[in-house]
Amino acid sequence: MRQAVHSSSTPTEPRITAFTSNHVVQLPDAARSTRDRIAVVGYGYWGSKHVRVLSSTPAVDVTIVDGQASRLAEAAAHYPSARLATTLDDVIDEVDAVVVATPPGTHAPIAIRALEAGRHVLVEKPLATSVEDAELLVETAARRGVQLMVGHTFEYNAAVWKLRELVRSGALGRILYVDTARLSLGRYQSDVNVIWDLAPHDISIVSYVLDEMPSRATVWAHSHISRQQADVAYLRFDFPRSQTRAYVHVSWLTPNKVRQVTVVGEKKMAVYDDMSDNERIRIYDIGVDVQDIDNPTEAHALPVTYRTGDIVSPYIPFQEPLLLQDQHFVECIRTGARPATPGERGLEVVRVLAATDRLADVADEEVVAGADVSTDPPGAPPVHASQAVNDHRISLSR
Repeated sequence: MRQAVHSSSTPTEPRITAFTSNHVVQLPDAARSTRDRIAVVGYGYWGSKHVRVLSSTPAVDVTIVDGQASRLAEAAAHYPSARLATTLDDVIDEVDAVVVATPPGTHAPIAIRALEAGRHVLVEKPLATSVEDAELLVETAARRGVQLMVGHTFEYNAAVWKLRELVRSGALGRILYVDTARLSLGRYQSDVNVIWDLAPHDISIVSYVLDEMPSRATVWAHSHISRQQADVAYLRFDFPRSQTRAYVHVSWLTPNKVRQVTVVGEKKMAVYDDMSDNERIRIYDIGVDVQDIDNPTEAHALPVTYRTGDIVSPYIPFQEPLLLQDQHFVECIRTGARPATPGERGLEVVRVLAATDRLADVADEEVVAGADVSTDPPGAPPVHASQAVNDHRISLSR
């Protein structure tokens, strides 16, 4: 568990909220003599949310960077105290940290510019659009001695924490499989397909809940509107240690918005519905037991018995995940604590995405962790399959 640094305080001191791996702590702010200056690059869908959260965080001054005059005008109307700029270079010497909330294809060059300038950086998912760029970001942050954090927002979601707790406690029994659906209409992207846009959330959630990265994946994806980007995809991920699989469905072309994760265990099943207002987690005491077959030649169907019991929805106090994430970023800047979702975590997810991307337009091909690892530097010795799994390396096998 990663803990934030605690400071002594009195009940009357102003406080800010900081994230730890499974709970929230309160940290005093009254003793701070300086303010943290954070630039948010990109005032689009996610950038505007980051500005809202950071503008409400004590002792933080926000600079909004966007090349579109209309967006800067909108930002000025909502946040009159924020500083405005058209490029990061205009303000890089006057900020302490940078939040990158631009299109995915621009994440790496903007983040590299900030890191090389010695600034702490939070990058929206995905960390980068290639393994090479993601590795460069991690290496640069380490060399410059600054924080690099990736915006895997659902790892700051109390419902996902509860799901992880249910799995780790054994309450659901052995996990048979995980099924996720992240569907909606629209928000087509020009520089990435639906897998890169939506699946980072599900890869993040499932690997966080199971506490391991997948070693193998199967991909089916297709573009129904144009040939530019796949807009519907089905993925299967294999997790070797837990000996389970996850089935991920993502779509930009579905009439209803769906954000759901189902974890099926031998004892019980749990459903996390992010669209629910008051029952984000439901635990089903339900399952199937297979009976022994005394005479297989006389069995016309697999004899099973069905168990049905209570459906329980535990109380989960809601706190906005983005708020916890961004305030955690601020605390990591102030205390030097390692982020709960560091750049290395983003690199792990990018490895999975990059592997699926190589098969995005090909059906019935598989991506496996093995000896022929394309992300290794030239001339590196071969990597055995078991080592590749432990390193979370994924490559193509035909």
